[in-house]
Amino acid sequence: MKLLLIRPAEIKDLDEITEIYNDAVINTTATFDTEERTRETAEKWFYEHNEKYQVIVSEIHGVISGWASLSKWSDRPAYDNTTECSIYVRKEFRRQGIGRKLLYQLIRNAEYCGIHTIIARISEGNETSIKMHKEFGFDEIGIMKEAGIKFGKYIDVTIMQKMIEKSKPIESKDLLL
Repeated sequence: MKLLLIRPAEIKDLDEITEIYNDAVINTTATFDTEERTRETAEKWFYEHNEKYQVIVSEIHGVISGWASLSKWSDRPAYDNTTECSIYVRKEFRRQGIGRKLLYQLIRNAEYCGIHTIIARISEGNETSIKMHKEFGFDEIGIMKEAGIKFGKYIDVTIMQKMIEKSKPIESKDLLL
């Protein structure tokens, strides 16, 4: 039995967070970044987050198995209570429910911080992520056709949204895997 711990990310986690992210950059369309993050760019990204726009990690026996964040949707002040969520799970820990637990915690954190809405941008072909977001009350609000190009192919992006104030309670899941 594996004990999963979800906690706020710390600067000491940044190398593992970056490793997980860079694997997605190189091998997936989950991000439209095409170049790996350096330590410098990762630190800049990390310090753009705070209590309201959080980064969290999941940890199993001292190994960061995944991470998730709420990020500013826009620099314009009218969007201050709109966030975008990101979730990445280390390859060897995928399909074990870690992404679901990270998303659950992001939603709880958003409620606590007074976030009004969470946006998710999900690349074409990631039906697992679309299904997971729907299970947590996200609605599909549109598709951006051929929004980006990666691996020599144009890729659509599904936009999903969860209104926090109108959300129905989500039952807590056992954090044992």
